[in-house]
Amino acid sequence: MGSGPRDADALTFERDGAQRFGAAVRAVLSDIEEAIAQLPADQAGIRLHGIGALRPLLAPSGPIGSIAASILGAQCRAVRAILFDKTPATNWSLSWHQDRTIAVAQRIDMPGYGPWTVKRGLLHVAPPFELLAGMVTLRVHLDPVPATNAPLLVAPGSHRFGRIAEGDIPGVLRQCGAFACTADAGDVWLYATPILHASEAAAEPRHRRVLQADFAAGDLPGGLQWLGV
Repeated sequence: MGSGPRDADALTFERDGAQRFGAAVRAVLSDIEEAIAQLPADQAGIRLHGIGALRPLLAPSGPIGSIAASILGAQCRAVRAILFDKTPATNWSLSWHQDRTIAVAQRIDMPGYGPWTVKRGLLHVAPPFELLAGMVTLRVHLDPVPATNAPLLVAPGSHRFGRIAEGDIPGVLRQCGAFACTADAGDVWLYATPILHASEAAAEPRHRRVLQADFAAGDLPGGLQWLGV
């Protein structure tokens, strides 16, 4: 896994761009599960929009959103959410990459914004990197994620390298190392949205449901609007 720390609680957001909040939402796991109960099962990823029961949980004063607010301030909001799962039937993997797009309500062409894509019916655009650098992402674990169940891999500190070209990724990994973000059900991982990350296929696949939400503090320019959750 490289040279990064092995203890999950050794990472801090200030230094590494990633931090675990143990048992942070254990008390509301049943509320989260109830909110997503009607979603299709056994899909690798479902982009979430219009699920009203999630909004108070993701609000800056809520049990999930308050973690983002501790970094971005009370004016932040959840601007995108995805439910990920891995099962024996959907045991996927992702190579090392940075998240580069945001979900918006409508297309308004502006300098620095593009290309535009549609993902599962929702409009996305790649914004200037500076905007991504001001965002955080939360991963809310609904199931245990030991080392055998495909924990997220992050490269601590890689969010400070700016936009990383594909050919430069191996060198950044050599400098930063790689760290496996293991978790118990109810844990939340906070990380800087541009951090370099990856996901391997599970060695012992079983449900690995993760509610992932991106948070931002400000409005978009030029009339663009966050899609929101």
